[in-house]
Amino acid sequence: MSAPAPATGRGHPRPRLAVSSCLLGAPVRYNGGHSRDRFLTDQLSRHVDWVPVCPEMEIGLGAPRPTLRLLTDGRLVTKDGSADHTAAMTRLAEERIPLLEGLDGYVLKSRSPSCGLRNLPRYAPGSPDGHDDGRPADRRGRGLFADLICDALPELPAEEDGRLRDPRLREHFIERVFAQARLRELFSGGWRPRDLVEFHGRHKMQLLAHAPVGYRETGRIVAQAGARDPAELEADYRRAFTAALAVRADRGRHVNALQHVLGFVSGRLDAVRRRDILAAIEAYHCGRAPLSVPIALLRHHAEGEGLGYLSRQTYLDPFPADLFAHRP
Repeated sequence: MSAPAPATGRGHPRPRLAVSSCLLGAPVRYNGGHSRDRFLTDQLSRHVDWVPVCPEMEIGLGAPRPTLRLLTDGRLVTKDGSADHTAAMTRLAEERIPLLEGLDGYVLKSRSPSCGLRNLPRYAPGSPDGHDDGRPADRRGRGLFADLICDALPELPAEEDGRLRDPRLREHFIERVFAQARLRELFSGGWRPRDLVEFHGRHKMQLLAHAPVGYRETGRIVAQAGARDPAELEADYRRAFTAALAVRADRGRHVNALQHVLGFVSGRLDAVRRRDILAAIEAYHCGRAPLSVPIALLRHHAEGEGLGYLSRQTYLDPFPADLFAHRP
C-alpha cells in the first residue's frame, strides 16, 4: 500500500499537480522568457507538489524558438510554415499520459498553441498566417498537447492560469484538486467498503452543493459497496465523484447545502444562535456576505457541540484556509 501524502493545514492532503513550467518561472517561453504566476509560486506552492511540463521544450524546440500556430486541420506548425510538429507533440502526449494519470490536476498556460485550453486562434492551412489579411480562421482552438491530454484523462481537473485570476473559478479548481487528492489517498491501495462509506459520508454536503444529481448517484454507488467487484465499484465512484465536483456550485446550491448543515446542528442551538446563522445564510444568498461567513459559523457550532459528523464535512473545510481569506 502506498504511503499517504503528507498532510497540510487542517489535515488536508498534499495534491500533486502538473503545471506548465513557464508559470513557475522557468525561462522556457517561445521568446526565452517566463510567465511566472504569483498565486501558484507564492501561495499554492506551500500546499502542493508540482510536476513541471513544457511540451515544446520536451520535443526539442529550445528557447527562444519560432512561434507556433494551430491550423484548422489540427496540425501544429511554425508560423512561417517551415516545420510541422504535430507528430512529435502527439508522441510526447502519448508518453506523458501514463505519468499524468496519478496526478490531482493540471495548470496550463493560456494562449499557448501547445497548452492553451480554450479560444485559441486557428489558421487556415495553405497559408502559414491563415487568410490573406493575416487574421485567424476562427478562435475555437485548444492547444494540441492539452487537447490530447484532456481527451485521454477527462477526469483530471485542468485549468488555465488566466482563468485562475477569477476568484470563483480559482476556488472551484482548488476545491476540485484537493478533493481529487483525497480520492487518490482513498484508492491508493487496500481500501475496504467501510473506507468508501466513510469517505463518502465526509463529502456528502460538498457533493450536494455542486450537483444534487451527482450526490444521489454517488450515494447509490456507495450503497453497493461490498456487493460488487471492487475495481468496477472504484471506477464508477471515481467517475461520478469527479463529474459531480466538476459542476461549479452556484449561490442557490450553496444555500441548499448550508441549510442542510444547519438542520443537523439546529436542535443543539438556542433561538439566538439559530437566527444568527440564518441571517448569515440570507446575507450570503443576497450577496451581502461571502460564503466564508456562514461556513465559519456552522463549523464553529458543529465543533462546539461535538458533532463529529458535521465538523468532518469537507464542505466546511475543503482546502487550506490561507488560500482564500474570504470565499467568494
